[in-house]
Amino acid sequence: MDPDRKKLIAITNRLAPEAERLLREITSYAELPLEETRTSEALTSFLASRGFRVRRGIAGMETAFRAEYAFGKGKPAVALLCEMDALPGLGHACGHNIVGVASACAAAALAEAGKGRFRSGRVIALGTPAEEMGFGKARMVKEGVFRGIDAAMMVHPSSRRHVAKGYLALHKLRFTYHGRASHAAAYPEQGINALDAVLLLFNGISALRQQLPDTVRVHGIITEGGQAPNIIPERAKAYFYVRGEEEAELREAVARVKACAAGAATATRCRLEIEEGPYTLSPMKVNTALAEAYRRALSLLKLKESGAPTNRNRGSSDIGNVSRVVPTLQPNVPITAAGERFEIHTRPFAEATTKPAGIAGMMEGIRALALTGHELFTDPGLVRDAWRTFHLQSGT
Repeated sequence: MDPDRKKLIAITNRLAPEAERLLREITSYAELPLEETRTSEALTSFLASRGFRVRRGIAGMETAFRAEYAFGKGKPAVALLCEMDALPGLGHACGHNIVGVASACAAAALAEAGKGRFRSGRVIALGTPAEEMGFGKARMVKEGVFRGIDAAMMVHPSSRRHVAKGYLALHKLRFTYHGRASHAAAYPEQGINALDAVLLLFNGISALRQQLPDTVRVHGIITEGGQAPNIIPERAKAYFYVRGEEEAELREAVARVKACAAGAATATRCRLEIEEGPYTLSPMKVNTALAEAYRRALSLLKLKESGAPTNRNRGSSDIGNVSRVVPTLQPNVPITAAGERFEIHTRPFAEATTKPAGIAGMMEGIRALALTGHELFTDPGLVRDAWRTFHLQSGT
């Protein structure tokens, strides 16, 4: 490792106590989507103390922020993404406590290492709220927050170390069926049963799954099913997620799910209302040029990538929308001890984020992101390769 990179690693090591303090503080808040007030304040206060110019409340979201440290005019502009929200009842079982702190500290390390070394460019920490709603980054993309940025990066905790694991596209659908109430025993023939429509919707989707590609996922819940057994439900509701590997595949699946919903309405004589989510989440396009740079960082840290398949056990995230407008990377860092494996969105996973293995995973992310950022600032060819890869993947 050359002297500049050794200096960068030394800076990340000095940041370790502050990173652990921030992690525990943010974990204790466990704030829900769009309510990450104290988390946002903790991260922006830390960044301001490291010389970043902070702007809060961007893209019309109170907890979103942009913190920037400039080395000089010109390129590159490297963004580290700070997720912040937690899950209801499970706290940071999503691992966003590690995500936010790792990005903020990697940005701080790059800012310190780049003083007098990087001739131009900016390191930017972006506070991205409400990932669990699939909202924050998608809105920031729509509002143009990523214009002018050359690379967007973050790490996400996992039970394994992956560099290039993607995400599925996601569309959200809420179905409301309106029927007519009646006494379920005395006058059932006068009622129109909205719950029957919801049950037919679920049965229709169950039959549909056999004809869906392996890369499509459809799953939902009943959010309202009536008031009492002796009243025919006049209203019933269901909430579904539809996912797909490609956007065209997703659109086809959404159309077929809607057809199931319409059929259930026809069969039961109910009136159907469909409410669609404000944003469709795009499938993640992993930028291979950035992925190779991150692998070089892992090699410098003497860390090996997991050999597990990366096309399985995938969810969805609004970082997919970011990957459609700028070269993007989101590797996984392991937060479990040897022989352990905890699945995301569980209580054991939440507990693991602040245990020694979780803190080690966070520090791995800080160091690897900082090293990847260092290469972007010192090798203009990597920025060109990242954009060339982006345009090839986008077909532009």
